[in-house]
Amino acid sequence: MLFNSFQFFIFYIIVVITFFSLPQRYRWMLLLCASIYFYMCWIPKYIVFLIFMILVDYFCGLGMGETKSQPIRRFFLALSFVSNVGLLIIFKYFNFFSNTASTLLGHSFFVLHYVLPLGISFHVFQSLSYTIEVYCRRAEPEKHLGIFALYVMFFPQLVAGPIERPQNLLPQFHEERKFTYENFRIGAQLMLWGLIKKICIADMLSYPVKQVYSSPQNYPGPVLLLASIYFTIQIYCDFSGYTDIARGAAKIMGYDLILNFRQPYFSRSIKEFWQRWHISLSGWFRDYVYFPLGGNRVTKLIIFRNLFIVFLLSGLWHGAAWTFVIWGALHSMYMIVGEGTRQWRKKLLVKFSLENSYWHHAFQIFVTFNLVVIGWVFFRANSLQNAWYILSHMYLPEKISFSDFSYGVGLKQFQTCLVWMLVGLLFFVDYFIANKLNKIIRFWQKKSFRWTVYIAGIYSLVFFGVWGQIQFIYFQF
Repeated sequence: MLFNSFQFFIFYIIVVITFFSLPQRYRWMLLLCASIYFYMCWIPKYIVFLIFMILVDYFCGLGMGETKSQPIRRFFLALSFVSNVGLLIIFKYFNFFSNTASTLLGHSFFVLHYVLPLGISFHVFQSLSYTIEVYCRRAEPEKHLGIFALYVMFFPQLVAGPIERPQNLLPQFHEERKFTYENFRIGAQLMLWGLIKKICIADMLSYPVKQVYSSPQNYPGPVLLLASIYFTIQIYCDFSGYTDIARGAAKIMGYDLILNFRQPYFSRSIKEFWQRWHISLSGWFRDYVYFPLGGNRVTKLIIFRNLFIVFLLSGLWHGAAWTFVIWGALHSMYMIVGEGTRQWRKKLLVKFSLENSYWHHAFQIFVTFNLVVIGWVFFRANSLQNAWYILSHMYLPEKISFSDFSYGVGLKQFQTCLVWMLVGLLFFVDYFIANKLNKIIRFWQKKSFRWTVYIAGIYSLVFFGVWGQIQFIYFQF
């Protein structure tokens, strides 16, 4: 069941109406049943693995809460880690390691044939957040099995996050939520904006991206560059669109999910980009991998090692393929070079009086955006060979006509103009949110302005949206 489908629209309305009709003590049951149904709409039998994960981590949490013995607490944490990561290795990485060993050793090894469980990486990381926080005594063990199951399975963020911490989400399930117009207004706005980003921009751009990346050798350099920029915008609109819909769906029922994106393409460095992109995942790796490795309290060389490990794991988390590994390693190199040259660059800027100048900021954003685009090539490419071909050709100057940007890559001229207009609107809105939020708030307080935006948004969804056909990119992770 996709957020961008009529089926979800009906499902969600039924859930919300029933939710506010029930007494508080029964609401967790409704939400848990709705979440189970939501998940089982894909491959029903995989619910068994999700239940296994929930039971293991629930009892591990109780075990850690009932003892002060550090070795026993470590045992329960290790049991949780092995169980969760074991599922990840079996379902997501076994074939990757097997195929890699076959290539290196020239011998065929056993592979598994199955469909990857939906959003397994998100489930594992959210569940591990709970056991780690309980182990570190930053969160109390949840004694209510149903509430804990709901924490892992809450349907708005079940498939693609944001990855919640127990301190934020679990207490909310114990508190009574009342319907308010303010929650409905904020939630509906988020859902509308998320749907526009998903079905009017991301899904429209998916056609030329898929066509070009399927056979990059058939296209000139500028079209390869355009397709790469298209994907850069597509994945942002697709993933942040999902997050907006998830946060909006939860907000209408009175639940607050954490912010997962803060206009990442206006970042002035790769470090800032990762503070604005997929914030819940970045925070997970920072708190549970980077800090335990020593964080910034160690020598430069160890810091660089830690950054490399974190981003290599991040690449693997996203996908079991060498393209994702290279993508993660590339971002680690960005971070290492940025950190290693930071003082030198600062002195240079001071010397030429360019620090904090408008043109310097604009140049930083331009460079960061291009570095991110290069990284996304590996993320999207079907193979390392295709990725290298695109990178080695997309900056080559060649003469092309406007039709190469439309008919030649799967869009009509009208659709090309429409999507460019919508992308321009997206960056315009993001710019004002990032830099001139007070002005946006003042305009948004005007009822006539708000309703003009609402009507234009609904009109765009109805007449220009690609409904219920393309699943979200991050569902595969």
